[in-house]
Amino acid sequence: QVQLVESGGGLVQAGGSLRLSCTASGSISSVNFMGWYRQAPGKQRELVAGIDSRGSTNYADSVKGRFTISRDNAKNTMYLQMNSLSPEDTAVYYCALSTPSYGYWGQGTQVTVSS
Repeated sequence: QVQLVESGGGLVQAGGSLRLSCTASGSISSVNFMGWYRQAPGKQRELVAGIDSRGSTNYADSVKGRFTISRDNAKNTMYLQMNSLSPEDTAVYYCALSTPSYGYWGQGTQVTVSS
């Protein structure tokens, strides 16, 4: 069993920054992929940024150049540095982790960007 706990969400003004953290605990033998997803009211959940086991990253076009995903394997923690935030980034942000056999989700953290 793997547990993911996100932190770092909150309210920020447009143009501001936030850093989200996701710490994994439990039986983690092998991780294929970790990522950040978000879901705004009335919209589908979408992938914001991901990082695979080799450290390769990918980003949604809407956040390229503004968001940076990283991971600290020693701490079992993944981060999402979000800069130049806009109201369109307002959503619940979810951490996700996949192993060869299963996928896990965090409980989500709210990010609200005021104009």
